[in-house]
Amino acid sequence: MASSSSSSMCNIIHNHDFSNGMHSWHTNCCDGIVVSTDACNRYAVISNRKECWQGLEQDITTRVSSGITYTLCACVGVSGTHHAHVIATLKLEYHGSETKYMFITRTSVSKGRWENLEGTFVLSDKPDPDRVVFYLEGPDPGVNLLVQHVLVSSDSTNSTGRYGKDENIILNPNLEEGVNKWSGRGCQIGVHRSMRDGKILPKSGNFFASTTQRAHTWNGIQQDITARVERKLAYNVIATVRIVGNNSCDAAEIRATMWVQTSDSREQYIGIASTHATDKEWVELQGTFVLNGYPSKVVVYLEGPPPGIDILLDGFVVKRANRIPPSPRPLFQNADFGVNIIANSDLRSGTKGWFPLGNCKLSVAPPSAAGRNTLGSHEPLSGHHSIHATHRTHTWMGPAQLITDKVKLFLTYQVSAWVRLVPGATGSPQNVNVALGVDDQWVNAGQVEVNDDRWHEICGSFRIEKPAGKVMVYVQGPAPEISFMVARFQIFAVDRQARFRQLKHQTDKIRKRGITLKFTTSDSRSMHGATVKIQQLHNSFPIGSCISRTNIDNEDFVAFFLKHFNWAVFGNELKWYWTESQRGNFNYRDADELLKFCEDNNIGVRGHCIFWEVEDTVQNWVKSLGRDDLAVAVQNRLKGLLKRYKGKMKHYDVNNEMLHGSFYQDRLGEDIRAKMFKEAKRLDPSAVLFVNDYHVEDGCDTRSSPEKYIDQIVHLEEQGAPVGGIGIQGHIDSPVGSIVCSALDKLGKTGLPIWFTELDVCSMNEHVRADDLEVMMREAFAHPGVEGIMLWGFWESFMSREKCHLVDAEGQVNEAGKRFIELKKEWLSDGDGYINEQSEFSFRGFEGTYQVIIQNKIVKTFVVHQQQQQQQVVVVVYVD
Repeated sequence: MASSSSSSMCNIIHNHDFSNGMHSWHTNCCDGIVVSTDACNRYAVISNRKECWQGLEQDITTRVSSGITYTLCACVGVSGTHHAHVIATLKLEYHGSETKYMFITRTSVSKGRWENLEGTFVLSDKPDPDRVVFYLEGPDPGVNLLVQHVLVSSDSTNSTGRYGKDENIILNPNLEEGVNKWSGRGCQIGVHRSMRDGKILPKSGNFFASTTQRAHTWNGIQQDITARVERKLAYNVIATVRIVGNNSCDAAEIRATMWVQTSDSREQYIGIASTHATDKEWVELQGTFVLNGYPSKVVVYLEGPPPGIDILLDGFVVKRANRIPPSPRPLFQNADFGVNIIANSDLRSGTKGWFPLGNCKLSVAPPSAAGRNTLGSHEPLSGHHSIHATHRTHTWMGPAQLITDKVKLFLTYQVSAWVRLVPGATGSPQNVNVALGVDDQWVNAGQVEVNDDRWHEICGSFRIEKPAGKVMVYVQGPAPEISFMVARFQIFAVDRQARFRQLKHQTDKIRKRGITLKFTTSDSRSMHGATVKIQQLHNSFPIGSCISRTNIDNEDFVAFFLKHFNWAVFGNELKWYWTESQRGNFNYRDADELLKFCEDNNIGVRGHCIFWEVEDTVQNWVKSLGRDDLAVAVQNRLKGLLKRYKGKMKHYDVNNEMLHGSFYQDRLGEDIRAKMFKEAKRLDPSAVLFVNDYHVEDGCDTRSSPEKYIDQIVHLEEQGAPVGGIGIQGHIDSPVGSIVCSALDKLGKTGLPIWFTELDVCSMNEHVRADDLEVMMREAFAHPGVEGIMLWGFWESFMSREKCHLVDAEGQVNEAGKRFIELKKEWLSDGDGYINEQSEFSFRGFEGTYQVIIQNKIVKTFVVHQQQQQQQVVVVVYVD
């Protein structure tokens, strides 16, 4: 009898050994259950059969190709009779024509014995069937069919399914066959050669489609791709679109969306791409998608514009995505780390090297009031010249320099500049910003809010990743007519490796502790001289990731997640707009299933989030409520969520991004935020309640500086809010360790635990992305105030930002993912040596789980807990 694991790597049958119960299998007018004889052996029992043709089936449409030979090997049995025949059959369904049946093979089975059912088949009919179903049948009515496993593999190991990598799975993609294969999603569709008296013509080909009578934003044009799309494969989508507007709307967003119905009738909506379309010209909409689960139906469609606006479609392409080879590691020759690239930065040569951006006036003033640098050498500002920008008529005017030939691609640059408003300037606080003009792109390199006449430091960073014809740096921001001064302007390349060496030392000091093993034996004999080896199995410091409900349908995603993470946060499934998108219609199913997955695998969970203060994220029905009804809805949300998950969420982000929004505060009063915290604590006392916001650590957003974050926390606490932790989201570009550390130092003075809650880093170069990730993880792990790191995802196509992933859409770990794994390995403590005369062995190690090996035999497993803060941890080891 063939092993159930043989050829499983190329087996096209899902859940071939019933390890996931009856998932992916269906009974044909009969009943089925899975019986387990022990942890490793199980089989399906198909009972209540009234006809010979009734049995077990699986849809394999998307996993078979014409012209390829497939080999079947199944292990089958019967009960309820002494002898029967078991038959393997294919059902071939064709749209608009008769269903055909293909006999594969049969075998004779005796009661109490397992037999192999073996055979081969080839799909040779043209056209290809629309649906292919494999099923097992044969025994007489009343006889139970038993199935241990089913293997169907091809002799073509390079097969990619029915559709090759370069083949468009969209049928009639250019509308040459009219609306054949297309349909309207809640609206009417038609095909045209031109519209508006010839003013609208196809961009390519001879025809284009239109949607009309759209009454909802989700109405559009669609196509069913169920039989042509495969799970766990990446697809690129390109659609050529525009709109036909009216007098009130000549531009709108068009979105490509995928509707998926799973085998258990769950509905999923997967956003693929969006673009800004107008009624003036055709534009391309581009995106990617991956199917994680086992779909029973997949439909791709266009939607988005307001009702009454027609969507036009010129062409639609969905093809397998080509794997892009990784870029080589950038080589930095003559990087000159720490060398200022600003010419005449001390201004001792007047305005040489500088020019005014716009028609403002520049002048140099002699040394002025003193200030101190918050980063670096702490050299006093007194004694330094400053450049003055006056006669400004626009916010963007200020002193500028060209640095085109001085910046190197993929190098990270740190920015430091001291700025001050001219004494006497009054009015509201002013943002002063160091900006770069990279050809026609604006880059934020740091900003600070100034509301007095003292000197303030701008701390920021930038990186250029594409060749540029012109790179200009300038200082801007204050309102027109407000003059300002700049001194000690520095831009220099950052030596990350030097910083990493420093952080490794700091990490050992902060995270490790002395551990002494005291060995004792039952007969009191000495263990002196025995060899001992210590291996750390897991570091218990929380390192987690964002996950979504569809992710856990992908076994490759699950395997990577469980191997490398010990905490989770749900991307959307706990947010109010997900759990109650329409008033009174609740959806906790996704969150429930994610929570069960985490509980089954001993994964800690952060609850993100109870409320979200930014108005754009609030459901329309909530926005429409009056003050009293909104207050009731807020209370109902608190009770519904926290009572349901009481004691199960270790953290909650109570009101997300309060530094960047004020929806609830504007409508319910200044004290509503503190009330949310107090009520959440009352409903779930065990949960730690967090504030959570972005751009706290990078110096590029004056709304969320560490100082403003601290002020907000203090104000909440003064109102009685039980703030238990500080969340730094960590969506960061070109991070500089010293700037991040400075923010952590400031926040650490609150005494509250700090978590990076949504960390991601972006770079088109995987090696640079790996460096960015290492910067953030090392800074966090080396800082005593940080108690956890959560990544905002790791799998391509399931990240909120592009070029942030650690694993590509089809499961290949990239350079950033490899660096992440290397860091996790570095943060495991091992030791070996000999037991001393006192029967002890000492070493320094991280918190987590260890095993002790003596003379090549594991004798004990022990855990060093985070709470064990004493310098020396003592573990008694009993040896038989």
